[in-house]
Amino acid sequence: MEYEKVPEIITGKDLEYLQDMFNWNYGAYKNTIDALDMVEDTELENHLEKSVEIFYTAMEDILSILEGGLNEDSK
Repeated sequence: MEYEKVPEIITGKDLEYLQDMFNWNYGAYKNTIDALDMVEDTELENHLEKSVEIFYTAMEDILSILEGGLNEDSK
C-alpha cells in the first residue's frame, strides 16, 4: 500500500487495519528469525533471510505511513 499523499487524518478503521498489518508482519518476522536458527539448508536459509527483509520493510512502511499522517502542528 502506498499513498501519494498521506491523509491528514487516519480514521479508527484505517488505524486498526494498519495495526493488523503491522502485527501480522511482526509475527512473521519473529517466527522467520526463529526458524533461521534451526535451518541447515543454505538455499532455504537464503529464502528465509529475504523473507525477513520483506517483513521488516513492510513494518517500516507502515510506521512511515503513520508518521506521515501526523500534522505538522502536532510535531
